[in-house]
Amino acid sequence: MARYELLNNVAHSHLRVSARFSADYGDAVGMVEAFPTEFAEMQREYPIFLRKDPDGSWHAVALLGFGPSENLYLRDGAWHANYLPAVIARGPFLIGFQEQMVDGQLRNEPVIHVDLDHPRLRDGHGHPVFAPHGGNSPYLEKVIRVLHGIHVGVEGARRMYPELDRLGLIQPVTLDVRVDEGHQFNLTGLYGIDRERLAALDAEQLHALHREGWLEGVYLILASLNNVSRLIAEKQRRLREEAEGKAA
Repeated sequence: MARYELLNNVAHSHLRVSARFSADYGDAVGMVEAFPTEFAEMQREYPIFLRKDPDGSWHAVALLGFGPSENLYLRDGAWHANYLPAVIARGPFLIGFQEQMVDGQLRNEPVIHVDLDHPRLRDGHGHPVFAPHGGNSPYLEKVIRVLHGIHVGVEGARRMYPELDRLGLIQPVTLDVRVDEGHQFNLTGLYGIDRERLAALDAEQLHALHREGWLEGVYLILASLNNVSRLIAEKQRRLREEAEGKAA
């Protein structure tokens, strides 16, 4: 169970965040949430899809494997990709809000909280959160940038996805993947961009998407689908290794 505290360099001066990746840290997952602010980096490594929440809202996900707990980027304590998804890179930290007096006005300002029960904090090794004399460590500065990207991305997604839906650009996708004769996977509940509907948009609709900065995100989602073949290749490689191990 999470135990959040407002991060400060006195009470939490000793904190270190593990630099390893494993199922013990919650990294064995088949997909993670993705944000428009990271699509440009993410589309080089991961397939990006949309999912619909029970309340009818949308969120984007990066596909990591073909099962709920299969992460094909996770191997030997490392994450094998040049870009780490923001929800993983943030580690045990998240943004909260606190009432603060700013320019004579009471505002809800973003602040950083830490989950003291997060598994990455258990062994006391890894990246220090604070410098020896109390300032932010380089690791924490990176986390702050990641959290800012998530915060901006959440706000952008809240406006972007409903508009894509209104324009009819979001369509259900059934992902039938045949890795080999003995392994076939069927993933449902995923949505993608309708290429035909996108091509049918008029100039005014396209300009509106471009003006808001969303048209780029649409094309990045489409481009990311090439990474499904990367997942298939990695799954095939692991199945071969497993078969060779059993034969040995």
